[in-house]
Amino acid sequence: MQTQITIVGAGAAGLFCAGLLGQKGHRVTVIDNGKKPGRKILMSGGGKCNFTNLDMDAHHYISENRHFCKSALKRFNQWDFIQLVNQYHIAYHEKDHGQLFCDNSAKDIVDMLLSECQKGKVNLMMQTQLEDVEAVEDGFKLQTSQGMMSCQNLIIATGGLSMPALGMTSIGYKVAEKFSIPIVPVKAGLVPFTLHKPLLDVLSQLSGIAIPVEVTYERMQFKENLLFTHRGLSGPAILQISNYWRVGEPITINLLPDMTFESSFKPLLEKNRNQTLKNCLAQILPKRVVEALIQLDMITDITVKQLNLHQQQRLFDTLTKWHIVPNGTEGYRTAEVTLGGVSTDALSSKTMAAKSQPNLYFIGEVMDVTGWLGGYNFQWAWSSAFACAKALDEKTVSHQC
Repeated sequence: MQTQITIVGAGAAGLFCAGLLGQKGHRVTVIDNGKKPGRKILMSGGGKCNFTNLDMDAHHYISENRHFCKSALKRFNQWDFIQLVNQYHIAYHEKDHGQLFCDNSAKDIVDMLLSECQKGKVNLMMQTQLEDVEAVEDGFKLQTSQGMMSCQNLIIATGGLSMPALGMTSIGYKVAEKFSIPIVPVKAGLVPFTLHKPLLDVLSQLSGIAIPVEVTYERMQFKENLLFTHRGLSGPAILQISNYWRVGEPITINLLPDMTFESSFKPLLEKNRNQTLKNCLAQILPKRVVEALIQLDMITDITVKQLNLHQQQRLFDTLTKWHIVPNGTEGYRTAEVTLGGVSTDALSSKTMAAKSQPNLYFIGEVMDVTGWLGGYNFQWAWSSAFACAKALDEKTVSHQC
């Protein structure tokens, strides 16, 4: 089977790129090892798909080259994708921090992408595994589970290693390595922390409780919810900081992110000086969390009036500067993204093309560009796919001329 353009991966980046190219008149085939396209989209955002963010900037991304994403994000931004969503009359709403979610279902986004592919007469081949690739004079030969294929241009949109239950594999990295394109070491990102015992024994009893916190690691800070789990800590604040955390190092949790000692904490103690400390703190923290802190000997269950000013300040510091050294992370099984990937030094930031191998492109999560939680990784999928499609179309037109 011969085609002009083959895209490996029927996820967000692959489907969007295919639709753009197909509607420009290119013969496009998308291959994917799964049964259904857009599997990760369907799972995202609790089934509602956080498809972009109103606040979009390069500082929301992690990469060895922090400038790499700027060009693509500028040329196809959040408003461009929102315009497409509006064209399909997909209802959506804004949550905290500018996050946009579908009102109905993530399936609306998948259906939109598939409709765009249908308009472009894209050939979609599911349950087709890429096994090997070879560069030839006029493009590439692909060995797949459905037989040999050939194409003039090859786009790798295979994603990372997160959520292996959805069929994610390392094939994208293997293709890069085949053509001597370096890989930035990969690891799980946007992922919950596990905890050491005996801390886990105490905090696991709080499983299901979510509280607003501010989590700090080195110079990074995120003020969002923390969720206690059976295995450790999760929630948006933890997922965000996990992208920056290094094994063996502590994170700092502020359990009272909206309080200061002088203006709010000290007056609270003075107002409730005849209460037990446990009951007083239960006004600003869940009672079970307070009980866990007592169990951990972080606070003592005495009456408030037994605390002098110095002890009040120390108590405040204990609650706002809780140092925890995570045991590790839950790994790719529950990670939302993969940090690292195909080195951006080996790619053009304008076209997503490999510098050392003609007609080979990488888009989306397979690259060393990782966004924060909040729609940033989907926007990178849309932006990098657009940059690639535009470059390929312009290249083809110029060759024809």
